[in-house]
Amino acid sequence: MVRRTGLIDTAVGELRERIETEQWPVGTRIPPEPALVDLLGVGRNTVREAVQSLVHAGLLERRQGSGTYVLSRSELAVTMGRQIADARQRDVVEVRRALEVEAARLAARRRTAADASAIVQRRDERAAAYQAGDLDGMVATDLDLHRAIVRATANPLLVTLYENLLDAIGENIRFNFVTDAHGHDAHDILVEAIVAGDDAKAGGETARYLSALLGE
Repeated sequence: MVRRTGLIDTAVGELRERIETEQWPVGTRIPPEPALVDLLGVGRNTVREAVQSLVHAGLLERRQGSGTYVLSRSELAVTMGRQIADARQRDVVEVRRALEVEAARLAARRRTAADASAIVQRRDERAAAYQAGDLDGMVATDLDLHRAIVRATANPLLVTLYENLLDAIGENIRFNFVTDAHGHDAHDILVEAIVAGDDAKAGGETARYLSALLGE
């Protein structure tokens, strides 16, 4: 029994790693059971129990007649999602301000050349989506820009916290695009400050536009 439990735990860990590293992104269907047997090198029963464990955890979802899909990247995201499902937009912006102001400061201090290049690229993609009038693209690229900034902090705890709030932040970004006049160049000052290593300006600019969304 100990050995079988160990096999299941190992299978769960391998499946979880593919979900967390986005080899299987949220919304995609995972391979069918026979493929998972080959992939993990374990029996069908072990695969079924491992998948069921992740279904119970909220990371996977079985859809009748369709397959099993990735629902979330982590249990924390599931828990946070339940907590913020009914959160007001103002509450979300206040949390964003708490995280993103410090993220901007740290990113300006710690960004590598690769980080700076990624941030500039995300900024340009955001501008292109805005100029094309593509709302879904605007939301996705704006969120990607903020994620790139947070990653540049080199603070794994901050990255984890932010990544597990993506659904709420994405919805807030969409709400802001619909209700507020966000220009294609809205984040140019922030990006330039981070690239230049000006942490005070980066933090100040982030605080400024988020406070403006709060009417402060």
